Amino acid sequence: MGSKINIGVIGYGYWGPNLVRNFAEIPGAQVTCVSDFKPELLAKAQARYPAIKVTRDSRDLLKDPTIDAIAIATPVSTHYDLALAALQAGKHVLVEKPMTTTSEQAMRLIDEAEKRNLVLMVDHTFVYTGAVRKMHDLIATKTLGDIYYYDSVRVNLGLFQHDVNVIWDLAVHDLSIMSYLLPSQPYAVSATGMSHVPGEPENIAYLTLFFANNLIAHIHVNWLAPVKVRRTLIGGSQRMIVYDDLEPSEKLKIYDKGITTVNGNTESVYQMLIGYRTGDMWSPKLDVTEALNTEGLHFIDCIQKGDRPITDGQAGLQVVKILEAATQSLKQQGKLIELNRVEVAA
Repeated sequence: MGSKINIGVIGYGYWGPNLVRNFAEIPGAQVTCVSDFKPELLAKAQARYPAIKVTRDSRDLLKDPTIDAIAIATPVSTHYDLALAALQAGKHVLVEKPMTTTSEQAMRLIDEAEKRNLVLMVDHTFVYTGAVRKMHDLIATKTLGDIYYYDSVRVNLGLFQHDVNVIWDLAVHDLSIMSYLLPSQPYAVSATGMSHVPGEPENIAYLTLFFANNLIAHIHVNWLAPVKVRRTLIGGSQRMIVYDDLEPSEKLKIYDKGITTVNGNTESVYQMLIGYRTGDMWSPKLDVTEALNTEGLHFIDCIQKGDRPITDGQAGLQVVKILEAATQSLKQQGKLIELNRVEVAA
């Protein structure tokens, strides 16, 4: 396919303008139409991109035979219906995270895309950042050794959502990062949390995920913090990572620190010897391309070559499964919920 991929964007609220801007800058793509319910948002889109058509009816995009792909940036409750309609209209789909509100819906979209040979990609933006791609390389090449834990804090004051709890809004980022970085998927999850606004979803939550080989993950998310924190620790047997997304330059710091194996006579706890190893810290140079640009290029590339995206429907499904289980656990004050071990065939 030598010609440009024509893209229609549904939703021009919070995230839509970022998608339009990035696709407008990608050589192999062009945004031809934007739809949104609100005329004032469409006026903004038109003022910035005079060549783009605008409509209040998203069905106009699905009916347009010149549009090859649809990017969906609408509330999560609408993702499934819009994505399914787009796939059925023969369009490739990029859908904002989380992919759907249930894993059944996610599986249905995967089936539809497979059946029609269309690209279905989920906008797990962090996977396309230089920092997360570097961490993926470090873990894949065993630079950290065996992974012991993933520990993340993602908190801020603001943007209370009314249709989803804080897990679906903030933890989804960490779950998508973990799904990409870690060598295996979790087998169980426990979540606790609380709502401090009557009638509204939980605004603070703690998730613990259990993996094979003594790997554990913990995620703390909160809409009611006085400061914004985006910090992740990944501990390995050889090295450890501190990933601070708010750091302007040194987002990743790799520490050559750890413990050496336990020696001595284990019959007596006093004879157990743990040696501590402290070496250097270094901060690798990262690709500073905007994640959405990298992601947009990948989407276009997958459409042109018929490849499967890194954040495909399966990756989206994996995250939704964990979100569902975590929500179930939250309702039962932290009850351990086993994740379905029978994975959907890739």
